[in-house]
Amino acid sequence: MTNNLPLTVRRSIEVMGLFFLGWLIVLGKGILAPLLMAFFLSIMLLPIYRFFRSKNLPEAVSIGISLLVLVLLMAGIVWFFSYQISSLASDFPTIQKNVTNHLRTLSAWVEDISPLSTEEQTSFISEQSSRILSYAGNMLSGAALSITGIFVFIGLLPIYIFLLLFYKNLLLRFVFFWFSNDKHEKVEGAMREMETIIKSYLFGLLIQITYITILLGGILMIVGIKHAILIGVIFAFLNLIPYVGALLGNIIGVLITLASSSELWPIVTVLGVIAAVQFLDNNILMPRIVGSKVRINALASIVGVIVAGEIAGVIGMFLSLPIIAVLKIIFDRTESFKQWGILFGDERPSESPMEEPALREDSEHVERQLQRENEIEPTDHTDLDGDTRR
Repeated sequence: MTNNLPLTVRRSIEVMGLFFLGWLIVLGKGILAPLLMAFFLSIMLLPIYRFFRSKNLPEAVSIGISLLVLVLLMAGIVWFFSYQISSLASDFPTIQKNVTNHLRTLSAWVEDISPLSTEEQTSFISEQSSRILSYAGNMLSGAALSITGIFVFIGLLPIYIFLLLFYKNLLLRFVFFWFSNDKHEKVEGAMREMETIIKSYLFGLLIQITYITILLGGILMIVGIKHAILIGVIFAFLNLIPYVGALLGNIIGVLITLASSSELWPIVTVLGVIAAVQFLDNNILMPRIVGSKVRINALASIVGVIVAGEIAGVIGMFLSLPIIAVLKIIFDRTESFKQWGILFGDERPSESPMEEPALREDSEHVERQLQRENEIEPTDHTDLDGDTRR
């Protein structure tokens, strides 16, 4: 129906649709955030669920065992963090002494390059500290609401996962009913590809957390950095947040090292090891683990992370890339929205479409060439609108 409308009208409808979709997401973020997280986790649990179903266990029991595996994994992560943080807290007197020494060194340096005396600096710090404490007190009510939201999120998550797995066949039937019979094969292909991409991405993240923790924590431990494993774990988890997480991981790693050591050489060591591990992760390990079947360009990733963070906080930032990957799969298979798939993708032409007219058209030959140039694994699929693409 919409394909018969003029191009300008169709584009206007698309923009309006995006606006209202974003508006609905903002209004319903409290419902959508745990539901989306449960959707991705339920896909991740599908292999476990299918294994127990193949052993002729009842469906509810298979789902329950899958959830138990997830709960045990989460409990292990929480215990590990608690153990590492308690180890850090036991060194609090040493940390306090080191922080005091660093502040004195910084104060002497500031006094040398500025007219501020030590007393004036102390007065300024005390004044700013009082303001920060007052601001923190005013934010306690908001923090309490945030904590309540976290408990609601955690409580809804297993319920949503159980129901999504239990009613998965009903939900799949609902999806197929949106399309005519002649397009069901294409819809099935799109959904199977989405399942493969999501499982590859999420399992890849688990592997990434493991090897970053072992590599970073192990190297720092060998070098002699205190709380090396904690630095490795924190960086590994923050690295799940694209671009922003790596920066936060570097800052926290430096702060922990600075507080735990009276010297400055460990800071340089930590930054150097993090840079080396991150280079190895980004350029060698992670591309081989996750694969290159669907790649998102850096601009779309950064914008997606920022927008998702504004909508749903840290959870939104974590879910941004798999959501964009799913949207790209849908857009690539839909003739009406193919331009959005190009916007999200990483098939960057080496020449300008202003100079090469062939790049302005939707050509299978040009698409294959761009995939080869950018080393992206080609995919054979058919459009949901009915056009066959081989």
